[in-house]
Amino acid sequence: MDIGGAGGGRGTRTARERLVVIGGDAAGMSAASQARRMRGPDELEIVAFERGDFTSYSACGIPYWIGGDVPDRDALIARTPEEHRSRGIDVRMRTEVTEIDVAAGRVRARDLDSGRETWTSYDKLVIATGARPVCPDMPGSGAPGVHGVQTLGDGELLLGSLAAADGGRDGRRAVVVGAGYIGVEMAEALIKRGYEVTVVNRGAEPMATLDPDMGRLVREGMEGLGITVVGGAEVTKVLTGDDGRVRAVATDDAEYPADVVVLGIGVRPETTLARAAGLPLGAYGGLLTDRAMRVRGQENIWAGGDCVEVLDLVSGQQRYVPLGTHANKHGQVIGTNAGGGYATFPGVVGTAVSKVCDLEIARTGLREKDARRVGLRFETVVVKSTSRAGYYPGASPMTVKMLAERRTGRLLGVQIVGREGAAKRVDVAAVALTAGLTVEQMTALDLGYAPPFSPVWDPVLVAARKAAAKVRAGTP
Repeated sequence: MDIGGAGGGRGTRTARERLVVIGGDAAGMSAASQARRMRGPDELEIVAFERGDFTSYSACGIPYWIGGDVPDRDALIARTPEEHRSRGIDVRMRTEVTEIDVAAGRVRARDLDSGRETWTSYDKLVIATGARPVCPDMPGSGAPGVHGVQTLGDGELLLGSLAAADGGRDGRRAVVVGAGYIGVEMAEALIKRGYEVTVVNRGAEPMATLDPDMGRLVREGMEGLGITVVGGAEVTKVLTGDDGRVRAVATDDAEYPADVVVLGIGVRPETTLARAAGLPLGAYGGLLTDRAMRVRGQENIWAGGDCVEVLDLVSGQQRYVPLGTHANKHGQVIGTNAGGGYATFPGVVGTAVSKVCDLEIARTGLREKDARRVGLRFETVVVKSTSRAGYYPGASPMTVKMLAERRTGRLLGVQIVGREGAAKRVDVAAVALTAGLTVEQMTALDLGYAPPFSPVWDPVLVAARKAAAKVRAGTP
């Protein structure tokens, strides 16, 4: 069945166009909402397909909901399907798009409850299919008590397992597989719930988005919080008990008992539909777009969020950076363009922050191996400082690592590990990277100072000053 509607297909197009959106979270619904602001229902019909049970929610907040910092699930939902519908967006929940027919300008969707399939034509299409978690192909990975944390539904299932495991007893044990952002945040959540937590990580140090020397600081901080960190180990199977539930995970060398296992290995772009439709994908498997977020080679198809690759402003190459901040910006750009306006997304510098209890972690720009991969030569400095004037109560230590291009002194990247007041300092570096500043120029930045907020020389500027001196010393 082909639902042409008022918008019609490309052969029956009338005055009212139809915008079809695949994916009902950050990028997709931001695009739909912005397009609606640009054009009313009489001009533009908007149909959004979402295979899950929720729209417009914060996946980044799931670990804090699990840990109890966020009181309930609904606090993470920015807009419900009903709220979107009240704004003239036809949101179809629990409906999965199974095919994109680019030549005919239509998509096929299946109602997950009834199994009914329909074709819906489009004049303009937005692909916002997000990312899929990396799931290890190993025995026992589907056992009860093993969980990913990609969606609100995943969070509800995990909370159910935690309730089953609690049972009013002490000595509850959890294993987190992977030590990226999700892994370390879930380790914190489980610590707060009273679990003994072991993190098993393939890399030697946690947080592969940092250089290993900074990752080591994260590991030491996690161990100081009572988390067992096992590096250089890969989980090969999940062991189950007589009841079929998880009881441990195994590596080549050891077993780690677990009442609950959380998979935090990372995500990949969900581009199965796009690949089948012949749309262009990059080296990381994400869709390739132009600056207007239009899929390359397509006039009326846009893509955004965790399913796309973006331009790295520092290296000048394509990169895969799945973050909610980018997804919402992509949606704004897409909605403006699909609504008849003009907007562009220039690229990213790769800024991200996280925490484990009171340990704060931040990075922006390139790591050492990123810089080497693109052929850049650089200098590095590492400085230790404090979040406030050393004599002011509450001053806490932080370590700042900075990379600067050899000879030019252009800032290439910054990593920060510390306690309260450390992580958001990375924003200064993110602005400097976006503006293309040199470390010499950074030393003159007029940053705010008062003893409760910073030393006289902010830690980021201390690093910039040392990096500038190192660049000068190495310049013929």
